[in-house]
Amino acid sequence: MTIYFYSTNDRYGEFSNFAAYGIELDGLWWPTTEHYFQAQKFEDAAYRERIRGAKAPKLAAELGRTRELPLRSDWEGIKDDVMYRAVLKKFQTHPQLRELLLATGDEELVENAPGDYYWGCGKDGSGQNKLGYTLMRVRAELRAE
Repeated sequence: MTIYFYSTNDRYGEFSNFAAYGIELDGLWWPTTEHYFQAQKFEDAAYRERIRGAKAPKLAAELGRTRELPLRSDWEGIKDDVMYRAVLKKFQTHPQLRELLLATGDEELVENAPGDYYWGCGKDGSGQNKLGYTLMRVRAELRAE
C-alpha cells in the first residue's frame, strides 16, 4: 500500500514540511523544516533571518520563491542534501514523529503535491517524489540505529 501525504490536516500530515515541528540546525531554531529549507536558498543572512522569522510555513515558502534576490550559485547541487538534513533532524528531534515514520514499515511514501513535480508526485503522478524518497531514506536510517 502506498501512503500519500500532503496537507498537515490529513493523515500523515506530520510528514509535510509545513507541519509545526521545529528543528535546531546550524545553531538556530527553525519553526518548521520548510522555514529551514527555504532560507538555505540564499546567501543573504538578513533575508535568511526574515524567512526564519516568518509567521507561517506558507509565508516562508513564498519568501523562498522570490527571485528578487539571487539563489546561491550551488543551490541546484545541494538542495537534496539540505532537505535530507532538515528531514532527518525533524525525525530525530521529535520521538512521536520517529515512531510514526517507523510504523509505516516498508510502504512507499508519496508527497501528493499536485503542483510539485520535483518534491512531490505532481498532478498526474509523474513527479519525482523527492520528498517521499527522502523520508524513506530517513526511515531506513532510523531503523538501522
